[in-house]
Amino acid sequence: MELRKMNMQDVKAQWEYTTALPEDENGLTNPYHGVSFEEYKNDVLPTLISYEHPVNMPDWFVPETYYYLWDEGRLVGEFRIRHHLTDALREGAGHIGYSILKECRGKGYGTEGLRLTVQIAKEIVPEDEIYLRVNKDNIASQKVMINNGAYRAGEDEGHYFMRIRKMGGVNA
Repeated sequence: MELRKMNMQDVKAQWEYTTALPEDENGLTNPYHGVSFEEYKNDVLPTLISYEHPVNMPDWFVPETYYYLWDEGRLVGEFRIRHHLTDALREGAGHIGYSILKECRGKGYGTEGLRLTVQIAKEIVPEDEIYLRVNKDNIASQKVMINNGAYRAGEDEGHYFMRIRKMGGVNA
C-alpha cells in the first residue's frame, strides 16, 4: 500500500473515486460528486492541488493537501490533511478527513491509510496533537482512529473529538 499526493498523472482514477463519493457521508463532504471528467481535469483538480500552497485566499482558509491510498494499482481511499487549525476546525473537522471505497471497507485500508497520513501530518501540523472528529454512529472509523493511537478528548451531540499525540504513545 502507498499514499500518493493528488496529482495530474492519476487524474482518471482520482476523478472516478471523487465523483463516485456521496455528497456527504459520515461528515465528509464532497461537492464534486458527479462532475464531468473535463470539469474535474481542467477546474477541480488544479484547484484542489493549489490548496496545498494557496494564494489570495480568505483569512479563514487553511492549506489542505489531498492524498490517495493505493493498493496494487487500485485507488482505495482519500485522505485530506488540513495544515493547521482554526477555531472552527478545532471544534469541527480537525486536521484529517478520509474516506474508503465502500467495497474496500473492513479490510484494514482505513487503519493503514490513517497511519500513513498521520506520519505526514506530524511533519506539517504545528499543534501538539492531530485533531479528528468522528460521528458517534461511525463505529468503524472510531476503531480506525483508536488503532492509530487516538483517544477521545470530548464530544458534542453527534460527534466524538479524537486526538492523536504527535509525541509518545503508539505513533511516536
